Amino acid sequence: MAGNSFGQLFRITTFGESHGEAIGVIIDGCPAQLDIDLEFIQSELDKRRPGQSKITTQRKESDTVQILSGVFEGKTTGTPIAMIIPNEDQRSKDYSHNVDVYRPSHADYTYQTKYGHRDHRGGGRSSARETAARVAAGAIAKLLLKTQGVDVVAHVSSVGRINAPNVEISSAEEFIEEREKNIVRCADPATAEEMIAHIDAVRKSGDTVGGKITCYIRNCPVGLGEPVFDKLHADLGKAMLSINAVHGFEYGSGFEGSEMNGSEHNDIFLPGTPGEVKTRTNFSGGIQGGISNGMPIEFKVAFKPVATIMQAQPTIDSRGNESEISGKGRHDPCVVPRAVVIVEAMAALVIADHWLRNRNAVLS
Repeated sequence: MAGNSFGQLFRITTFGESHGEAIGVIIDGCPAQLDIDLEFIQSELDKRRPGQSKITTQRKESDTVQILSGVFEGKTTGTPIAMIIPNEDQRSKDYSHNVDVYRPSHADYTYQTKYGHRDHRGGGRSSARETAARVAAGAIAKLLLKTQGVDVVAHVSSVGRINAPNVEISSAEEFIEEREKNIVRCADPATAEEMIAHIDAVRKSGDTVGGKITCYIRNCPVGLGEPVFDKLHADLGKAMLSINAVHGFEYGSGFEGSEMNGSEHNDIFLPGTPGEVKTRTNFSGGIQGGISNGMPIEFKVAFKPVATIMQAQPTIDSRGNESEISGKGRHDPCVVPRAVVIVEAMAALVIADHWLRNRNAVLS
């Protein structure tokens, strides 16, 4: 199976299945002598792990990360970094009912048709369990970006039709602290309570609901992005759309920008020092011509409702016959609370990769 690696200079390859022995990641290209904070890496994984609250899956995984190589005496050595996360609470029997039937809106049919064989236990590589490996890698990317003063923060900005107002960010630390005060990870407390109540009601009805995550990349240097085909927003879009259940990506003004006139949409430059010029507005979302312009990078990621619902649905079996299926086991009624750190991780991986690539852009 191809397609398990991401990035060029800061490159990751993930491996493992939802119900296998472990999942993991190999990072190639991380510079040597980066201080590795294992507690920080684990804290990132703790934000993604299952069983956190009543509005997430009740699968119990500690998601304890083990670093196997590439780190010595607390610093990276410049060699590949290998990390694994053992699976501890697999219940493969929960999936015995769908050995021969295709779950609606899952990857069962496409995997079976493409490969002629599939892991029915939670979907194998198509399971969102794989994203824990990305979070571990993304934590190291964040540590690298912190040496350059770059922050990557996100929060749940909508659940269903409940939308949070725009949130001001005074500092990344305060933003994260406010976000982590509630189980839905929305930085607006009043909206968070509405979201939690809605998710819980949907869960009790045996259904699921989608939502959006808004991400902000602050203090990103000017010049990241490689035209023509590796534009920064294109790579961010690919990174986000590679996350399970993501159905949409927009940056800056996004789709609303298509409804504006150019005189409204243009970001007017303000006088300033070359290389540190700001714009009056930020409809460009911090990226112009595929290259970061020094303004905050802002984008939204839309997640569909989780496909597994606790209601009976018509489907077909592997022979094309009519059948019926209903969800069993432990599943999220809404993925966005746990996906916040996944969005941050993938964004950090893109920025870290482009930061390394940009160091070779001009003769020094």
